[in-house]
Amino acid sequence: MCGFAGFVHLDPRPLTVDGMQQTVRRMSSAIAHRGPDADGVFVDPAAQYAVGFRRLAIRDLTAAGHQPMEAASQRYVIAFNGEIYNSEEVRAQLVAETGPIAFRGHSDTEVLLAGIDHWGLEKTLQKCVGMFAIALWDRKTQTLSLARDRFGEKPLYYGFGRGVFLFGSELKALRQHPQFEADIDRQSLALYLRHNYLPAPHSI
Repeated sequence: MCGFAGFVHLDPRPLTVDGMQQTVRRMSSAIAHRGPDADGVFVDPAAQYAVGFRRLAIRDLTAAGHQPMEAASQRYVIAFNGEIYNSEEVRAQLVAETGPIAFRGHSDTEVLLAGIDHWGLEKTLQKCVGMFAIALWDRKTQTLSLARDRFGEKPLYYGFGRGVFLFGSELKALRQHPQFEADIDRQSLALYLRHNYLPAPHSI
């Protein structure tokens, strides 16, 4: 199953590395049931970005499939929940275009990263068939990209709150961040009762 959670701290008062690590570990621990095999954390203190990952090892059972995973170029760091069904086809296309690639393991996550390095995020995702939720950090531009599969099969929650952008595979992970606001929006609740769903851009 796997899962991830993270944040971008937008407040001008920076957090310490220890503080970022403790917070993101608390967030990812809330979804430990999604990935009992391993856990990992990546922190970019200069950008105040942190992401934690819980792994359920399926495709590559070795440490080579550990996440968050860094691209060979070291530009990108990814947290990836899901499966790319045609990863071998994408890998073959990459090798045909770039020549031999020294893959560390056999995970679809690594193929995805190599594709992003070569084609960029959007073009790579267009080539991929699968179910996924992705948090991709670009160290060069210091930007976060969140993406889901076309049917939204894999969960991805996100939102702004009191100087922080939060994201994760489950809402309970976001709730672990000290800046998360759990108050119910009564106007949204009324909209839900009226329509039986929440129209965009409202949130409960």
